[in-house]
Amino acid sequence: MLTKLKAAFRYFNSVVPFRLGPALITTVVLITLLLLPVPEGLTPKAWGLVAIFLTTIIAIILKVMPIGVMAMMAIVVLSLSQVTSTSSKGAIADALTAFDSPLIWLIVVAILISRGVKKTGLGTRIGLMFISLMGKRTIGIGYGLATCELVLAPFTPSNTARGGGIVHPIMKSIANAFDSDPAKGTEGKVGTYLALVNYHANPISSAMFVTATAPNPLVVDYIAKATNQNLHLSWTSWALCMLLPGLLCMLVMPLVIYVLSPPELKATPNAVEYAHTEMAKMGPVSPKEKVMIFTFALLLLLWANIPAMVFGPSLTLDPTVVAFVGLFVLIITGTIDWDDVLSEKSAWDTLIWFGALIMLAEQLNKQGVIAWFSKGMSDAIAASGVGWAGTAAILVAVFVFSHYLFASTTAHISAMMLAFLTVGVHLIPPAYVVPFMLLMAAGSAIMMTLTHYATGTSPIIFGSGFVTMGTWWRVGFVMCVVELLIFAVVGGVWWKVLGYW
Repeated sequence: MLTKLKAAFRYFNSVVPFRLGPALITTVVLITLLLLPVPEGLTPKAWGLVAIFLTTIIAIILKVMPIGVMAMMAIVVLSLSQVTSTSSKGAIADALTAFDSPLIWLIVVAILISRGVKKTGLGTRIGLMFISLMGKRTIGIGYGLATCELVLAPFTPSNTARGGGIVHPIMKSIANAFDSDPAKGTEGKVGTYLALVNYHANPISSAMFVTATAPNPLVVDYIAKATNQNLHLSWTSWALCMLLPGLLCMLVMPLVIYVLSPPELKATPNAVEYAHTEMAKMGPVSPKEKVMIFTFALLLLLWANIPAMVFGPSLTLDPTVVAFVGLFVLIITGTIDWDDVLSEKSAWDTLIWFGALIMLAEQLNKQGVIAWFSKGMSDAIAASGVGWAGTAAILVAVFVFSHYLFASTTAHISAMMLAFLTVGVHLIPPAYVVPFMLLMAAGSAIMMTLTHYATGTSPIIFGSGFVTMGTWWRVGFVMCVVELLIFAVVGGVWWKVLGYW
């Protein structure tokens, strides 16, 4: 009997389109969660939604099937279970709500635009320029990417547009110049390291300027509300407070990643000569490359909101609108064609899986799960009797690491931050409230490091295939801890010097 069962298991494992062992584990997790008593404060449907969300995350981690299929599974299960509605029609409407999100389409269009960078050869040319300037060692190229991210950050209010739409195509071209390509199985040469640096520069730069990512103005507003308008950060005061710890994080980050995920090619002898030789072969900049340069300049100008600054707020454009303008320019000029758009599988794959994860996070908020979690945490801290330092550490840690439950920094901040700030004001002595607020502000960006769905930039870079999910989560956790410590220790001293406490 046992032999027949083993034979049946091997047969199904070889023919079904999923990994049977992880699939069984995931199923057991789902059933176990559903059989547990519903926690006080949650409805049975809300708890069912929690079970679906956690099961989906576990299925993705265990790689039961491709991530897009797991996302589709979540949509199907949510629709059939009707945990968000009283009918299947309402449930499927809820399941598909995120697909009209401008953020998702910004990600998709940014991926499509990056195809033009590769097709025209402009990305290769830029990559060769970086190699010629800083290419004697791989870590030098990493610092070049981090510098590029930092320079763009004050003027680019969409971290997705910056890290995914501008810097990432450059990073891919540099990797390809060293024949580091996931399609060839050679991503470990330099691509994995550079992709991680490309990504982790993005949360750091987002923490350094109010205008570096969309949720930061909301953070400013919440801090002002929680402190009864006693602390209202301006653009300048935010930048000054985050300057020293942010620069230190940017300096340390490529080194830490170099240790955690070292490139196979550490030294790149003759890289400078190689870059000059290849650029000479490419010849002068082609007309299509010039269109790409013009498009990038246009995107950067509009993403930086320069027209609105010069001519007034009526010319303010949403980052997604700007991305579509850029894509349209590329198509009507023949720089890319419609077949390029249709054949960009990573863009459409990202649309499915990231849309599903955003939907689940939004539904958790709508069903009151996030509010329930925040209140429970606040009550537990108040009842524990820990000192103010412990209270601050717990609030920051729980707020930051609960981002594992979110696919959007804006959704996370909207759902939880004001509650946590308010608890901090009540439990932390007034003399230490300001550094707590500043650390929470930094944490609201640093939490982007954690997962491959943490913010709009992550699915673009993760979707390029240079980094495995295990490496992404491992490096993300370590970098999150390192950067929080830098902001807490160095930032705390810096804020003392500035007279904030």
